[in-house]
Amino acid sequence: MSFRDIVGHRHIVALLSRSIASGSLPPSVMFGGPEGVGKRRVAEAVAQALNCTSPALGPAKAGHHADSGHASAVGGVRPWPDLEIDSCGKCPACTRIARGIYPDVLTIAPGETGSIKIEAVRDAIDRAVFRPFEGKRRVTIIDDADALVAAAQNALLKTLEEPPPSSVFILVTARPDSLLPTVRSRCSQIRFARLTSAEVADVLERDHQYPKREALAVAAAADGSVGRALNVQTGDFADARTDAEQLLRAARAGSDARARVNRAKDLIKGGGGPASSEREYLGARLQALSSLVRDLGLLRSGADVRLLANVDLRAELDALAKSFDSERALDVFAAIDRAQEALDGNVSPKVVADWLALQI
Repeated sequence: MSFRDIVGHRHIVALLSRSIASGSLPPSVMFGGPEGVGKRRVAEAVAQALNCTSPALGPAKAGHHADSGHASAVGGVRPWPDLEIDSCGKCPACTRIARGIYPDVLTIAPGETGSIKIEAVRDAIDRAVFRPFEGKRRVTIIDDADALVAAAQNALLKTLEEPPPSSVFILVTARPDSLLPTVRSRCSQIRFARLTSAEVADVLERDHQYPKREALAVAAAADGSVGRALNVQTGDFADARTDAEQLLRAARAGSDARARVNRAKDLIKGGGGPASSEREYLGARLQALSSLVRDLGLLRSGADVRLLANVDLRAELDALAKSFDSERALDVFAAIDRAQEALDGNVSPKVVADWLALQI
């Protein structure tokens, strides 16, 4: 995974690329941020850029100077380096790193117990003191670093504070605050944000062969996380979003109470049979409704349209937004939350659907 293949996080990628090109990459770095946004992939891209035998080196691209906040997170180098570097992605080093079989790149992850024991950390520390076996730098990636047991974290402290000159340690975590303060203080911290809905859809299409329509629908429910998107049932959610949009259209048209209750049947009709099936079916439609109404609120508030989750439904959202001002969108959003709480509290799916249809 080269830097150029990373989706999103452009300021972070540019900063890391320049730091490597200028030789100023901190030897102990922590990548923190939501799950499923590509932190580990960026760590692997760093390992490739450090060890590629045919790296691409060129002038820094215009427009990558803006994010000074991230600059301070990685050493605060000033002035900005003039060069960027990226791996070729094709040499033996790059391909073996991608396959996880390169001798100078070690990835540590939680075992079957869900934790990372001190033995794995001690082995990594022992390896780090030696010069690289065949590459330029030894890279140790600790994935889900918050799973490190306390003894393992304490064992890391001296190495993080004074790493061997040819080694780099990258700790990847969605819960940096759960690590010991002494560990955090010894690492330069980079904060990853959530991906946009469009970026999640791009990853689903490119790396997981999702059809465009399904990728966009699932991305809308993923809250900026590819990992979460992969756990969503694609076809089911695309249909759920269609049902949710039709309910909002009916509400916009000012239909009477009976018509709205009839429309509520669409929120549970596909569940069929057991109540658990109806609950799951309605739950997907509540999730889709919440995503659509959030976007309506964004449009009416004049927020950046790039924040839209359902970016592919922009025309439909613009039409609906005329009937859902900010106050109404907020009221509907609150009603959806109450409906979800009722559903979780074992209230009949039909009762929940009927009530919600009347509130919208």
